[in-house]
Amino acid sequence: MSEERVGFFTDTSVCIGCKACEVACKEWNAIPEDGLSLSAMSYDNTQALGASTWRHVAFIEQPRPDGRTRLPVVEGGATAQETAVGGDGELRWLMSSDVCKHCTHAACLDVCPTGSLFRTEFGTVVVQEDICNGCGYCVPACPYGVIEQRPHDGRAFKCTMCYDRLGAGQEPACAKACPTESIQFGPLDELRERAALRVDQLHEAGVPEARLYGHDPDDGVGGDGAFFLLLDEPEVYGLPPDPVVTTRDLPAMWKHAGAAALTLLGGVAACFVATAGRGRR
Repeated sequence: MSEERVGFFTDTSVCIGCKACEVACKEWNAIPEDGLSLSAMSYDNTQALGASTWRHVAFIEQPRPDGRTRLPVVEGGATAQETAVGGDGELRWLMSSDVCKHCTHAACLDVCPTGSLFRTEFGTVVVQEDICNGCGYCVPACPYGVIEQRPHDGRAFKCTMCYDRLGAGQEPACAKACPTESIQFGPLDELRERAALRVDQLHEAGVPEARLYGHDPDDGVGGDGAFFLLLDEPEVYGLPPDPVVTTRDLPAMWKHAGAAALTLLGGVAACFVATAGRGRR
């Protein structure tokens, strides 16, 4: 990588669920429509990331923690916990804009047989549509369930972090459109420092459940290029609690397979030598 690695820091505590990121992503990348029907569960009309949903705003309704009816406004914006559902103040919405994580150790890259998936000079992971053969190996390989094939097409698609815009020195469309700066874009190391300060700020303001997700370079995927500040457990947002790159054990598997093959060949050679020896008698 010749450029500094960049990424997303999504601060869900200031997400207002406006879906501007979803719209901007679809408009810039010319992504087909895929969700005009409400799920009947919430105001979420796209429900999950997929081949034609590269940004997905989740609406999670739940009781407020510890019976609290209101949390203080902190510098940099209110928290999502202040958005009450109904008039009694006993419920809250947790809103979060999800996206491809652009993993440091990307299993989708490992299993792609055509080189359609590649790591860019910005440290992001991109699918080349014209090279994808629709094998689908990348779909089960992703520990987050992000990448998907389009029906009636077969090719895989996912967020590119607006690779074309990055090359022109611009920020991704979703970050550009976000009115509350919930989606922040920049050098990954700088974003991690900023995120740690934001968590400390929320803890001091009385939001002890604030935590970071996907920021740790020592986690099971080597850290994410898109990480999040959450206000509850990852499972609440539909995220795996301890993601691990699905190809982690491949080197060991190939090693064992090689050893087994050598043992088999050795046995065949021994049988051949023994048979040849008996034939000479």
